Amino acid sequence: MPMFQPLKRDGLIGFEGGGDGQVLDLDTAVKDGVLGGVNGGVVDEKLDLKKMIKELDLQDIPSVFICPISLEPMQDPVTLCTGQTYERLNIHKWFNLGHLTCPTTMQELWDDTVTPNKTLHHLIYTWFSQKYVLMKKRSEDVQGRAIEILGTLKKAKGQARVHALSELKQIVVAHLMARKTVVEEGGVSVISSLLGPFTSHAVGSEVVAILVSLDLDSDSKSGLMQPAKVSLIVDMLNDGSNETKINCARLIKGLVEEKGFRAELVSSHSLLVGLMRLVKDKRHRNGVSPALGLLKPISVHKQVRNLMVSIGAVPQLVDILPSLDPECLELALFVLDALCSDMEGRVAVKDSANTIPYTVRVLMRVSENCTSYALSILWSVCKLAPEECSPLAVEVGLAAKLLLVIQSGCDAALKQRSAELLKLCSLHYSDTMFISKCKLTRTIQ
Repeated sequence: MPMFQPLKRDGLIGFEGGGDGQVLDLDTAVKDGVLGGVNGGVVDEKLDLKKMIKELDLQDIPSVFICPISLEPMQDPVTLCTGQTYERLNIHKWFNLGHLTCPTTMQELWDDTVTPNKTLHHLIYTWFSQKYVLMKKRSEDVQGRAIEILGTLKKAKGQARVHALSELKQIVVAHLMARKTVVEEGGVSVISSLLGPFTSHAVGSEVVAILVSLDLDSDSKSGLMQPAKVSLIVDMLNDGSNETKINCARLIKGLVEEKGFRAELVSSHSLLVGLMRLVKDKRHRNGVSPALGLLKPISVHKQVRNLMVSIGAVPQLVDILPSLDPECLELALFVLDALCSDMEGRVAVKDSANTIPYTVRVLMRVSENCTSYALSILWSVCKLAPEECSPLAVEVGLAAKLLLVIQSGCDAALKQRSAELLKLCSLHYSDTMFISKCKLTRTIQ
């Protein structure tokens, strides 16, 4: 942050450090626009500064308004004898810690008196007030425009409908008040009614983009659970743009989480194929998290798990494990663990060539949840085919990893499962041989 040196000029505390080296007092700085966005004018003193700062949440705040201690905008600026200005509460905390210095310059204070910087307070208040009033006016404008567009959508057709939806999407994505207005004015039912068996993808993609931006209540979600609407959303998940696919996955996820959701709505070959395409898409990696985020809740349904096995989703999920970030990795392991709850899924997980090396690698490296899911997967496959899987797991370092889990501060149930798996693996070795397999150096290598 630039260092501003105070000076007295006409009884006002000023600042040195304009871009041209010119010394300016605060009034001149405002007049010349050095602080940006403050140009005098009448200020409504009824506005609460704390509320304005919180609601505006601006990033481009003039540095002279920022407290050097908290790096937050000042609401009650006071100046020390060194000329440095701080938020009153922050500098008092500094003094209460036993410091008798200026936090910025570290000079010893010859006087611990703080002087209210009324000029700076007025500038801060004026600057935020004008920004706040402008924001409110824009909010009112977008609210009014959102209501107008909802009225247009009730009668518009063809390309006019697409244009209206596109404009509404831009408004609701950018403005919180517009989103609230659409919901309060009954816009969700108007927009949802545009989804149907004969809806074009041009209209459907805009509708989904709007709906996924809104805070939908239970009634709205129930209305979207009609088979015809879900079918259209699934079609767009397969054939739409990358953005549309992601929006479709997020919208369906919101419906799945609703109480009363019927599993048959997502027991769809087309849905699962579309989600796996998103997961595997190397050009657009931003679709992986939404796709896995939907696969997680629907994988608790047996009919969905059976379909996933039938479309070959298991080896595809296993093979992408090394490329996933921690959040997505946890989701993928959850799904694979869920698939292991059925015999068909366990067999598919066991038969995937990379299941054992990739899951062993995850143990004690990412998170306790990931370790828990990986252990459960390894237990399932080693229990299913101990003579085939246990030696392979030990050869890639499982025994040493299990000892690490047992000695760690993990959950007791996790340690118990590790001990059971370690015992299962040891049955295929002599004591001496198994001890050699437990050396940590093997795991590190």
